[in-house]
Amino acid sequence: MSRLSDDKLREIVARFPTTRDEDWKYTDLSQARDIASRWLDEKPATAASALQDDAAAITSTIDAAWLVIADGVLQTTQAPDGVSVDRVDDIPVGDSALAEFNAALVRDGIRIRVSGQVERPIGLLLLDSAEQTSVAQAYVEVEFQNGASGELIEYHVSRGDADQYANTIVTLHVSDAAIASHVRIQDRGRNHLQTSKTRVSLGKDARFSSASFDLGGGMVRNDIDIDIANTGAEVSFDGLYLAGDGQHLDNHTRVDHRVGPATSRQEYRGILNGRCRCVWNGKAIVHEGADGTDADQANHNLLLSEKAEIDAKPELEIYTDDVKCSHGTTVGQLDETALFYLRTRGLDRTAAMQVLTHAFAAGLVSRVPVEAARGAVSALIERRLEELAVTIEEDPS
Repeated sequence: MSRLSDDKLREIVARFPTTRDEDWKYTDLSQARDIASRWLDEKPATAASALQDDAAAITSTIDAAWLVIADGVLQTTQAPDGVSVDRVDDIPVGDSALAEFNAALVRDGIRIRVSGQVERPIGLLLLDSAEQTSVAQAYVEVEFQNGASGELIEYHVSRGDADQYANTIVTLHVSDAAIASHVRIQDRGRNHLQTSKTRVSLGKDARFSSASFDLGGGMVRNDIDIDIANTGAEVSFDGLYLAGDGQHLDNHTRVDHRVGPATSRQEYRGILNGRCRCVWNGKAIVHEGADGTDADQANHNLLLSEKAEIDAKPELEIYTDDVKCSHGTTVGQLDETALFYLRTRGLDRTAAMQVLTHAFAAGLVSRVPVEAARGAVSALIERRLEELAVTIEEDPS
């Protein structure tokens, strides 16, 4: 049930970002506004129980203690020792229309607290159905308490042929001397939309490592904001996006180095084919007084079709002198010499393309920070790369 009137909700939808906003110049949310408006008019009922088989099939692929949120409702929890899970009633309104929309419509916000050394990963499955026009919200807070260590797997999936829009906010706080590992998998239906916001804050000497994998979705926008306000923090995060015909995948990252010494590393890679578009905007801000900062960002893209488009923008803002910072981006195509060599070794063109695209992605896959998820991630990427290679073979342009 909404915390606001329908008229107020429509006013919030009307304030969703547009391409006139600098941070959204390449990503159009008009379809999300349309779905949200129609959903407000129709107010269809949801049927989360129909997703039980899908949830079981997904959770069986990764050994984790799973929390399942189906159509916005918390269905199952398997909290391991050292982990507490509670529902959140006081959803923060936030500072954007998307955050307001989330706070007004979240059905089951959850708060997870990790204490001590937790061996088994926490799995968070966000599963949405689209038998009819639907809108889903999710809000999750995760706190790794002082000296704690743990792993979190975040898995986004949707089912059904109708229009569907999901809007997710995840907040991670890694306290003093805590160690947190995080994997996010997004494999939504190709006709579905998602906006997500991930906020990360770090305590003194905290360690945070993360990897994100975008495989599905028709229009997906991911924002990750990392705030380093304590000395000795170390952050590393990777991202891999695989886009085919009709997909639009947008990743915006921001790291604020407010004090030093502290370290941040990010590397995003994209493989694109067909008529698709991807966006990567990585920003690192070294604030005045953050001496000893070490910040590095890299983005590499492989375009398999002349119809594919990438908009890449690395940004560094540095307001102090004693720093070590670097950034860079590359865009290229498959090496025809390498393809020819592989074909002389007995591979057909499709298989040769799969070998080269797999090699391009393999560096990030090998660094998946949650070992329990590595096999599932590898299988999903193999499947998607096979789809992309077959499409290239059918349409060389």
